[in-house]
Amino acid sequence: MPKLEAQAALAAGPEAPPDCPLCPRLVAYRAANAAGNPDWFNGAVPSFGDENARLLVAGLAPGRTGANRTGRPFTGDHAGMLLYGTLLKAGFATGRYDKDGADDLRLVDCMITNAVRCAPPGNKPETIEEANCRPFLQARLSALPRLKVIVTLGDVSRRNVLRALGLKASAGIAGHGTEFQAGPYTVLNSYHCSRLNTNTGRLTPEMFEAVFARARQLIGD
Repeated sequence: MPKLEAQAALAAGPEAPPDCPLCPRLVAYRAANAAGNPDWFNGAVPSFGDENARLLVAGLAPGRTGANRTGRPFTGDHAGMLLYGTLLKAGFATGRYDKDGADDLRLVDCMITNAVRCAPPGNKPETIEEANCRPFLQARLSALPRLKVIVTLGDVSRRNVLRALGLKASAGIAGHGTEFQAGPYTVLNSYHCSRLNTNTGRLTPEMFEAVFARARQLIGD
């Protein structure tokens, strides 16, 4: 990848350009998806929500038929149904959620982002891809002036957030429902709201809602 292309991408700030060139494997996967499904978004998915949010929800990467299709984080797959339903219950969203994004959903005091902005094969980004995308996550964190609480969805997301904050990936506590301080922010870690975790009972709606109830408690009304 030409150096100037990389510099142009990184200069974009907290959101990667839709045709971000930083990760060759993800670029090739994006092109393959676009060839088969030209009406999909097929690009680096931007963060979604309130620019003055005190809560940031950090996932790992867009799903191929979810955010990669719709262009909005956690929209179009099972994980989005649970996440947005929970945010609505906790008062961090208003309106109606639709799996295709054809809705009036609005986040309130909340933003959703991903550590890796492009859909990876098998929903598993490589370590180098996480590192390539980290400047966007760092910029996203810096661009939220009122940020107070970060909910990380899964331990890989937790490690990426910690690295983006300049901390060791081993900082904080792994596992669902853990809470710790990371610089100026309180981090709440949850199991990812994937179909696998919910279908197996590893994560129940009640467990997930408890994380956001704690976020609400920390942030206040």
